[in-house]
Amino acid sequence: MALSERVDARRNHARLVAAARTLLAREGLDVSVREIARESGVGVGTVYRHFPTRDDLIDAVLKDAFEEIVAAGDRALAHDDAWLGLAGFIDETLALTARNRVVKVVVEEGERGRERAASMRARLRPMTAELVRRAQEAGSLRADFTPEDLSLVFWGTARVIDLAPGSWRRHLGFVLDGLRA
Repeated sequence: MALSERVDARRNHARLVAAARTLLAREGLDVSVREIARESGVGVGTVYRHFPTRDDLIDAVLKDAFEEIVAAGDRALAHDDAWLGLAGFIDETLALTARNRVVKVVVEEGERGRERAASMRARLRPMTAELVRRAQEAGSLRADFTPEDLSLVFWGTARVIDLAPGSWRRHLGFVLDGLRA
């Protein structure tokens, strides 16, 4: 394969993932491969050369989104203020959920991207446990809050994103105020 062909292949791959990310975030998992091909400016055959199944393409989009969540966790752990780190992680993760419907659907339904979601949870579990521990040791988070409670915070606020997309941060503020020690 010539260098220019590899460059074109990488460019097409990136365009496909970007188009899929945009369309899946906006329209959900039901977007067609044909629409993704049209949005990315390539043919349907090119889509299938890069992603043999629709789920492979969804997995590539999830990989990017989940890496954003892990990066948010890393930033939170690096924050000097344990409470601000935890609250920032929650806010960033929910902002991603608000922008990208496919993440919410995959995490909740578990039909597609199951392996990717399980891998992300495994990476995040020790990270979120450490965020909670640090905030509790600093005296800023209620002592009875557990790392498992975080999933309820995400789940509840995701419902608000669905019902009142412009109000989720206000709602999250109420929740975070209730979690303060």
